[in-house]
Amino acid sequence: MEPDQSINVLNGPLALCGTDPVTGFYRDGMCNTCAEDHGSHTVCAVMTAEFLAYSKYVGNDLSTPRPEFGFDGLNPGDTWCLCAGRFLQAADEGCGPKVSLEATHIRALDVVPLQTLKDHALQRPSKD
Repeated sequence: MEPDQSINVLNGPLALCGTDPVTGFYRDGMCNTCAEDHGSHTVCAVMTAEFLAYSKYVGNDLSTPRPEFGFDGLNPGDTWCLCAGRFLQAADEGCGPKVSLEATHIRALDVVPLQTLKDHALQRPSKD
């Protein structure tokens, strides 16, 4: 499984998404992807209670611990490489979580329009 080049949606180097818990298709903390990543786990999102409830409702329970898979469950505030399609679905339903553009892989654009990602981007601190 050779990963695609690590480029973000802003055409820069892909930033780290999260290591507590460790996320990513490769479980390397980054939203890297490859041809075998059929879910396109490419959108680096910050979990919210609303999104976690929505995801569970539509059949992907990310909040319940699954110790048999070494998965502690996600909590609001955790960062996670979401499937691009699930992010788009949540965004269309009005409960899309905030995303880190710098940590979202460029392959997310195969599924999610850049403007939709920008509309959900984490606010950058202002430089006063």
